[in-house]
Amino acid sequence: MGYHKKSSAHLQQTKELRFQFMKDHRSEYRLEKMCITLQVSRSGYYKWLSAKPSPQELHKAAVKERIRYHFADHKMRYGSPKITRLLHQEGYTVTERTVSVYMRQMKLRSVVSKPYRVQTTDSKHSNPIAPNTLNQEFKVLKPNTVWVTDITYIPCRGGRLYLASVMDLCTREIVGWRLYNHMETSLVLDALQAAYTAKRPGAGLLHHSDRGSQYTSTEYTQQLKTYQMESSMSRKGNCYDNACIESWHSILKKELIYCNPRFKTPEQAYQAIYQYIEFYYNRKRMHGALGYLSPIRFAKQCTEKSVA
Repeated sequence: MGYHKKSSAHLQQTKELRFQFMKDHRSEYRLEKMCITLQVSRSGYYKWLSAKPSPQELHKAAVKERIRYHFADHKMRYGSPKITRLLHQEGYTVTERTVSVYMRQMKLRSVVSKPYRVQTTDSKHSNPIAPNTLNQEFKVLKPNTVWVTDITYIPCRGGRLYLASVMDLCTREIVGWRLYNHMETSLVLDALQAAYTAKRPGAGLLHHSDRGSQYTSTEYTQQLKTYQMESSMSRKGNCYDNACIESWHSILKKELIYCNPRFKTPEQAYQAIYQYIEFYYNRKRMHGALGYLSPIRFAKQCTEKSVA
């Protein structure tokens, strides 16, 4: 009995696939010829064509339409987990597995690419080293109390570029950044100054970096004192001590740098990174550690809680 039901369902599905093929190729082949070739009746085809879709079919079509929209809206960067979250926010009841199946059916695949790493840290110097005060305490409750920073390499046909980023560890917002064709102290110093100008944090902010010569330089340490910031540095050779900013640079590489053609000029690189950081990552991109809010939405939520 079970086999009979299964066979009937399979036959019905096969017939519907044939009818769909006929509909899709109606302008290419004569209807009579397709009916003979596919072994279906003309009356059956017209009956199938005029039948109203079931509620399940309508729901499936609506979900697929929203999946396609969100996939395009996030420039093909989101996979099924985040798209499922967006659908839930819109009131759709659907599982992540179903979204994954639909995306495969529609041939929607995330464009993110695995990054490769170029060494940007020069720790072979005799400059003073600050203690690892942060000590991997990445859960921070208030904005503008802990900042983390690092440098990463950006490939460009017009010459090597380096990006220095400053992240608020509470909100994961990139509060300051600079893109230069060198990684001298001015690169990280200007990124820090941009962050300070934008946020004006109070005295006592904990500033964490690696042991790179740029961050241990006299100019940089003096600027931290001027801003009344406390310096913290990763242990030697331990990338996990600065994991959050490392993760941010990995996201940037996977979602922007390595899934697109190499930048032709520094100006093109700057515009693309500016758009990504200021308009996409900070304001729009969902972050798992922030309850699937964007950094700026999470920061606003923190501000509203502190006022209340």
